[in-house]
Order: sequence, then C-alpha cells, then structure tokens
Amino acid sequence: MSQLKAFMAQKPVLIADGAAGTMLQKVGLKPGRAPDGWNLENPEAVRALHKGYLDAGADILYTNTFGGTRYRLGRDGLGDKVKEINLAGARLARDIASDAHLVFGDIGPTGAMLEPLGAVTFEEAAAAFAEQAGALAAGGVDAIIIETLSDLNEARAAVEGVRFACNLPILATMSFDTKGRTMFGVKPEKAAQARWALGVDIIGANCGRTLSETLTAVLKMREAVPDAVLMAKPNAGLPHTEGEALVYDVTPEVMAEFALRFVAEAGVKIFGGCCGSTPAHIKALATALT
Repeated sequence: MSQLKAFMAQKPVLIADGAAGTMLQKVGLKPGRAPDGWNLENPEAVRALHKGYLDAGADILYTNTFGGTRYRLGRDGLGDKVKEINLAGARLARDIASDAHLVFGDIGPTGAMLEPLGAVTFEEAAAAFAEQAGALAAGGVDAIIIETLSDLNEARAAVEGVRFACNLPILATMSFDTKGRTMFGVKPEKAAQARWALGVDIIGANCGRTLSETLTAVLKMREAVPDAVLMAKPNAGLPHTEGEALVYDVTPEVMAEFALRFVAEAGVKIFGGCCGSTPAHIKALATALT
C-alpha cells in the first residue's frame, strides 16, 4: 500500500498545506521571481514555510516546485537547474515532514502553449514533466500532484511524463476561473471524465476565483464521475491591492466553513488552501475537519 493510501485509510479527510508564493513574498521574494529558485538560494525560508504549515495542522506538504519545469524556470535563467531545484525542493519538505506527514511533489503548467496553438510538441511537454517528476521522486516525495492546469492535452502530457519517470500515485487538479471553465474552456465535467479515464488516483480543483465557484466545480465533477476520489485546494478569494501588497479577503473562519461544505456536499478527501491562504487558514481547516 502506498503512503497516500495508508494515510487516507487513517483519516476521513487529509489537510493539505496553503500557499507558497504569496507567503514567500511576505518574507522577501520579489514579485515575478520564481519561488522555486529559493530552494537553492534561501532554503531556510522554504523550511520555515513548511514548518509553519505543519505546526498549523497540515497532513500534507507540497514541495516548492510549482514552476519547476525547464520552461518556467527558463524565464528566470534557471532552466539548467531543473534537477537541482526539484531535488532540493523535495528534500526540504521531506526533512521537515519526516515520516509523520505526506509530501506531494508539486508540478504546475509549463506556461508554454502546446501544438497546434503553440510551438511546444506533446512529446516535448511530456519530457519536461518527466524530467521534473524524476527529480522529485529522487528527493523522496510520496506522490505527485499535477495542479492548476487548464489544457486537457497538457494534463495528459503531464500524466504520461510522470508515469515515465516514476510509479508514484498521481493527483491531478485543474483551475476553473472563466465562467466556470478553465482558461481553455474545459468544463469541470469534461475535466473529471478525461482525467479519471487516465487512471490517476485523485482528481479535483484548485486555485480558481471564489470558494463558491470552486465548490460548484467540484460538485459537477462528483456528478460526472461518482466513483472519483476528489480533492480541493481553493484560493482565499480574489486579491486586491493595498499599496504594493496583494490582499486576499477570505478569512480562516470562512474558509473553514466552506471546507465543511466541500466534505459534506462533495465528499472531498483532501482539502487545503491555494493562493492567499496562510497557516492561520490551515489551522482553521484542521480544527474544523478533525
């Protein structure tokens, strides 16, 4: 039995951690810089991020590797450090989590357009995902989470790439933020059916616009694929600017109230926070759901 299945057998709902990028910006990461680079440049800040979420009650830590493909790292001149950054990200989370918690290797979109809309081929995208997943697996993660994707073709490339690199459990979530669809126009029902058909272990939704919209998306997934194991990791609402800072309006209490609805109405088995969420949000979730 995988570590993921063992943990899920022990608790009705697992608590995932919260945001990485917005939290690291609070301690000095410049907006626009790749948070992943801090795995090498400022590992103590990344360790503190993970410890904060564990202390708040998280069962699951995501590695600080959301933008860890060579395509996204290349924007910051880090495209030749894919293995180093992802390996360091996995080890930083693993060291903090020990064996008492799960570590998910976090893979986000490449940020590049796949053919026929862009220049990147399916095979090139799959190879980039495989490269990242291989380093995460070598660092000791328990599962791979493919998140915030909008394009079903890229999602398929990610799953194929991960499977080529390792045999870890795969979780796959998409972001629904454009009239209830992804930026590529994918409806939650179609997303659920397509990804569940790929044989991944858990599907769901993350990021998005509002808690209510993400809940609606997950409910549609449940209706489309009744047997699916579902998860959700929504943003703490929509941000607004106050001076130079981005501020998210959803309080820990409100997120905890919605978490109860996600579990009761959609039957999600993993719940956490995405952009704008903090250890205070995760603590409220852990209190409400355990």
